[in-house]
Amino acid sequence: MGIIKTTLSLTELDRDWISKVIASGEYVSNSEYVRDLIRKDKEKRTETPEEIEAIRAKLIKAEKSGFTKKKRDEILADIKERARQDGIL
Repeated sequence: MGIIKTTLSLTELDRDWISKVIASGEYVSNSEYVRDLIRKDKEKRTETPEEIEAIRAKLIKAEKSGFTKKKRDEILADIKERARQDGIL
């Protein structure tokens, strides 16, 4: 995959932060740091088929239980938040 150059606008505080991270030796360049942030964000936002099925099963179980008066979207938001806290999503 080829590399495409782009320009980013950053606040002075963000630029200082990136400089400190690079100076720590964790990354060798601005580009490496930004690409790593993008990879991590993509991983966090991409749900696997197994995760989707697990969420769907929990939604169905919750809806059928009659235990809650929450609507489907509210239940889904709760499940996703719990999964994020548990490191699943």
